[in-house]
Amino acid sequence: MVAAARDAWLLESERIGNPSSLHTSGRRRRQVVEEARESIAEHLGTRPSAVVFTSGGTEADNLAIKGLFWARRQSMGASVIAASAIEHHAVLDPLLWLEADQQAHVAWLAVDSVGRVDPEQIADVLAGPSAVALCSVMWANNELGTVQPVQQISDLCRAAGVPFHTDAVQALGHLPMNLGELRATAVTISGHKVGGPFGVGALILDPAANPTAVLHGGGQEREVRSGTLDAPSIAAFAAAVEHAVSGQKERAARLTVLRERMREGILAGVPGAVVNGDAGVEPYERLPGNLHVSFPGCEGDLLLMLLDAAGVDCSTGSACTAGIPEPSHVLLAMGANEAQARSSLRFSLGEASSMEDVDAVLTALPGVVERALRAGTASGWAT
Repeated sequence: MVAAARDAWLLESERIGNPSSLHTSGRRRRQVVEEARESIAEHLGTRPSAVVFTSGGTEADNLAIKGLFWARRQSMGASVIAASAIEHHAVLDPLLWLEADQQAHVAWLAVDSVGRVDPEQIADVLAGPSAVALCSVMWANNELGTVQPVQQISDLCRAAGVPFHTDAVQALGHLPMNLGELRATAVTISGHKVGGPFGVGALILDPAANPTAVLHGGGQEREVRSGTLDAPSIAAFAAAVEHAVSGQKERAARLTVLRERMREGILAGVPGAVVNGDAGVEPYERLPGNLHVSFPGCEGDLLLMLLDAAGVDCSTGSACTAGIPEPSHVLLAMGANEAQARSSLRFSLGEASSMEDVDAVLTALPGVVERALRAGTASGWAT
């Protein structure tokens, strides 16, 4: 946790009171929650009434996807959901469930060789013969780092009267974000991605939207989300958002320098390495702290373990699917074959990352790749 978020959590964790109670302690906790709501709204360019607190990004995504779909199906019989093929599993899996169990039809949006959706595809779906319940395209991909044209997509959906949801968990604090200008129906954010606590997030939901509730109970958040509000975590979340947004420009510039140093070092030091999502893309069109690389002939899981032994933390994909020996669905959607998808690593740079950290990776990586190639565990780079 960043210092401001930790301090806010520690302060509020020593106080008692349910924010929904009417006694003095409860009203004080309610004040903490509402001040946090106002702070998050101010820093994201939206209204406090739009901020619906959740237990994190996964719950917020489920509320947006399921809730908006159910509401639109009930009100107008809409059954089509337009969504990119490279969504995080917190969006992807609810979509697959709706398709399998709730008679939804998902119009999967293809991506190009750098992982970007063409808005013309969305325009075609919106103009099609079937009523569209909603469109969901993530702001920035968690594996690849590619930034999507969310403003253009939002404008298309708004013109067609179709709700637009974007998972902005990866984008918050790394990209400029003004939700008042974006005018999406629903935007997902999460606490731990910006230095806040785990287990808290929000769905920034247009006050005019009325999704069907996924959790039923006390209806604490606009009757669309039930559950006792965690005032300490919410206070820490607001402090983390303020920290992330206020330092976004400077942080992005610094991380871009580090990322480019790592990219150039890998390409120079590891023969055959391929940087994914980079060709023809300007630096500002990808997340500043993300670098996604394939190492032909290597198995990504083995590379990860060898780097871990060398003191380097990285990932073969989303942390939510860690330990599952499956090729990246993101790379497969981009046209990579299974061997390519299995040979990839994601390097993430954050606020604490330094040039010394980058140089340590560049020092360890050539030997690690050589050992992985000798191990012969991968099936090879298919052509």
